[in-house]
Amino acid sequence: MSIPRFTVAMFFACLSLPALAQWQNVTNPKLPRTAHGEPDLSAPAPRTADGKPDLSGIWWVPDHSVEGVDAPPKYSLNLAADLDPDDLKMQPWAEALMNQRLADMRKDMPASRCLPWPVPAMAAVPVPFQIIQTPESIVILHEVQSMFRQIFLDGRVLSPNPTPTWLGYSAGRWERDTLVVDTKGFNDRSWLDGLGHPHTEDLHVIERYRRTDFGHMEIEFTIDDPKTYMKPWTNKMPVELTPPDTQLYEDVCGENERDAAHLVGR
Repeated sequence: MSIPRFTVAMFFACLSLPALAQWQNVTNPKLPRTAHGEPDLSAPAPRTADGKPDLSGIWWVPDHSVEGVDAPPKYSLNLAADLDPDDLKMQPWAEALMNQRLADMRKDMPASRCLPWPVPAMAAVPVPFQIIQTPESIVILHEVQSMFRQIFLDGRVLSPNPTPTWLGYSAGRWERDTLVVDTKGFNDRSWLDGLGHPHTEDLHVIERYRRTDFGHMEIEFTIDDPKTYMKPWTNKMPVELTPPDTQLYEDVCGENERDAAHLVGR
């Protein structure tokens, strides 16, 4: 499938900028440092009291666009960016819908109208998100649109007919040093990414979080939606710890609504 030039202004209207520090004289005593006092992001990943990897921190997926190229961030534009086209076979209706979205220059992208990104694209938007970890659950605070997500670790099972939501319902479990998260119960109103990959309410997202060292983490995700794709497909995103003085900002997207009338496509 050929991809026409993406309208950068439309895409970045949906993003906030990485937050700068608002507090003074804040130090993190748990941050490992080199002999010269610099943060040592290659130090071993921390662990909790029960021996599990500690994923806590403020993270972001950095912009992996090619330097000098007028393009939006790689994974929030296209979650399947690293895949061969043969790995992403869509059902005929889904391919037709995506072709229509491309032809319309993605004028109906939900995020351009202040509607939420789904999982896992919410993490791919290059602004910070904070992970708060406890033995019973993990909470992810997303700066983008001030959204939050709960991942329950207490063994609960999702009901057969949950009320559809934008971010779905997430249950996690540990497989050695990897956090595996199953998320279901989505509505079908969101796009998987800025490019317009569709999905249905049968979407099932499986994520694997692995903190490789103190400053780096990998999120591998599988998209399983047989009504939309011929087979499940998997990709992964590199995640980095933000600078020590980074804080989350509130992001109120409502200001963009006055610009929606200008998103008219061709």
